[in-house]
Amino acid sequence: MMLMIYKCKCVCTSRIISKVTVLILINSSLAMSKRILPIIQHCTHPRVLIRQMSSSLSYAPERKQELVQNYENIRAQVEEYSRQSKNDDVTLVAVSKLKPASDIQALYDHGVRHFGENYVQELVGKAKVLPMDIKWHFIGGLQTGKCKDLSKNISNLYSVKAVDTLKKCQKLNDTRKSANGSVIEVYLQINTSGEEQKSGFSLHDKSELFATIDYFMSGNASYVNLKGLMTIGSFSESLSGEENSDFKKLRDLKSELEEKFNLKLELSMGMSNDFKDAIIQGSNEVRVGTSIFGTRPTKS
Repeated sequence: MMLMIYKCKCVCTSRIISKVTVLILINSSLAMSKRILPIIQHCTHPRVLIRQMSSSLSYAPERKQELVQNYENIRAQVEEYSRQSKNDDVTLVAVSKLKPASDIQALYDHGVRHFGENYVQELVGKAKVLPMDIKWHFIGGLQTGKCKDLSKNISNLYSVKAVDTLKKCQKLNDTRKSANGSVIEVYLQINTSGEEQKSGFSLHDKSELFATIDYFMSGNASYVNLKGLMTIGSFSESLSGEENSDFKKLRDLKSELEEKFNLKLELSMGMSNDFKDAIIQGSNEVRVGTSIFGTRPTKS
C-alpha cells in the first residue's frame, strides 16, 4: 500500500475558501482509477466545501448579537403564548427577505434552521451560498412560471406556503419528480379576508380547493405533501385587539376539511404584528421578519 497525498486550494467568488488535504491509503495503480478520482474531485469541489463549513459568510459580531437578541426575544414570547394556550407545537420561521445572506448565516450559527423567503430568485441565490441543512420556507406570492425554478433549483426547499391553484401544485410536483428531489411540504393559501389584492383560495367557492385536496390524496402527488393551510390576516384585524376573525375562519376551515377528507392539517398564520393571537387560536407556525431582522430596504 502507498500513502498518496492530494492537496488543493479551492477558490470561490474570488475568495480562498479552504485548503484541503486528502489522505488516501491506496495502491498507486488505483489512485488514478475512475473510481477514486471522482471522490477526490467531489471532496475538494468548492461548492461541497462551502456547504460543509460551519460558517462560510462573514458578519460583524455586533450584528450577530443584535439578531440573536431579537430572535431569542421573539422565541421566548412564542414559547410563553404556547404555554398559555396549551399549543405546544409552534415553529418560528425567521423571514429574511431582502436581508443579506450574512444575516441568515449569523442566526444559523446560533442554531436557527427555519428561514422564510418571499422572492424566488432571491431564495435561489441565497440557497447557493448558505448551508445545506437550512430548511427553506417559500412564503411569497408564487407565479406558475416560477414553480419550476423553485422546485428544481433548491434541493433543501422545505415548504411552499402560498400555493393557491391546483396547477401550481402539479407544477411543483412534476418538477420535483424530474429532479428526484425530496418531498416539499405545501400549505394552501386561503384568502380569509376576501381582499381583492390578496391571493388565495376563496371561501365562497371551494370547488378548486376541494379539487386540489383530491389531487394531494391521489397517487399522483408523490413529491408534494399537503401539510396545512396558510393565511395573511387583514391589517385591521391584526390591530383590532379582539379575536382575529381571519384566523378563526382558517381554523374553522381546517376543521371542515379534516372531517370531509379524513386528514390532518396544520395552520400557518401570524406575523410580527399578530403572532400572539395566531398562537392562541391554534397556529402551528408563525412567520416573523421585521421583529427579528429589522426594517427592510425597498425592493429594487
